[in-house]
Amino acid sequence: MTLLVHDVTLTYPDGDGRLTALDAVGLEAPAGTLTAVIGPSGSGKSSLLAVAATLVTPDSGRVVVAGVETMGLGAAEKSALRREKIGIVFQQPNLPASLTAAEQVQLMAHLSGRPARAGRRRALELLDAVGLADKAGKRPHQLSGGQRQRINIARALMNDPAVLLVDEPTSALDHERGAAVLDLLVTLTRERSTATVLVTHDHAHRERADSTVTMTDGRLTALGTAPLRTP
Repeated sequence: MTLLVHDVTLTYPDGDGRLTALDAVGLEAPAGTLTAVIGPSGSGKSSLLAVAATLVTPDSGRVVVAGVETMGLGAAEKSALRREKIGIVFQQPNLPASLTAAEQVQLMAHLSGRPARAGRRRALELLDAVGLADKAGKRPHQLSGGQRQRINIARALMNDPAVLLVDEPTSALDHERGAAVLDLLVTLTRERSTATVLVTHDHAHRERADSTVTMTDGRLTALGTAPLRTP
């Protein structure tokens, strides 16, 4: 099991009390599979990704990434784990305007201390993998929304993550470009044996996923089942 979220509860301050964002949530994502998390805005989907990415520490429960228990890790250890084991594809690519497509991807290698030549070679390989080998020298304003999102995905894959966390990657794209991005995620999940968790509000995406769960008011349920609580 590459990603395990076990009995996780997350609350935030809310006036005199606390708001429950995640309520005893459990999720398993095996390597080489895509899990879709579907639910309305405000249901807790983004909170789940933040916890799985070790960006937010829950009140209780366990998060295990590629065999690493994360709850006892310090900030530096979590940062290293994210660099080495977790790829994150945000809803908005947020690509620096001055960097070419290759430089966008190579930036992740630089942050990880990889030699520049090796990082450049790896960046070009990933651009080829996402179908943008001919766009390596283009800057964001010269690319379509779908192409920018593909660069976002390539950037997340730079360090060969065991876990890929994807937040609404098609929300700003039309149907055709969104379908192409989803096809790419499915293909890369299989080829690279990542445990991919896709947060989406689009129920059509569940047809391409290996498993689908629904988030409602901080509770996670499989389709047609009781709330998930990992044993």
